[in-house]
Amino acid sequence: MNLENVLLVSAIIFAIGLYGALTRRNAIILLMSIELMFNAVNIAAVGFSRYTVPTALAGDPVAVTADMVQTALSGHIFALFIIASAAAEVALGLALVIAIYRQRETSDVSELDTLRG
Repeated sequence: MNLENVLLVSAIIFAIGLYGALTRRNAIILLMSIELMFNAVNIAAVGFSRYTVPTALAGDPVAVTADMVQTALSGHIFALFIIASAAAEVALGLALVIAIYRQRETSDVSELDTLRG
């Protein structure tokens, strides 16, 4: 497994999410497609973090500084922030979908063209 394979998987997952976001009209499927795109970005960030480790980390373990470890784990840290923001997005998105469904009795986003009920 190398960086190219990780990025290929990430690109395929992102493309599936983008296709779902652009073609589907159901709000729940739209939110799931956006989550797929977030997860594809997470895979790419962790992959870059894993395969672009500074060469000093691979060498003498005594010479490793805190800055080197922080650089090596930056993709993982970005992934945690993306997961946290995605969880907030899902909570807010589902609350909006439930509120709209209760008012209009549909979850079809193409019928949500006006702000009036």
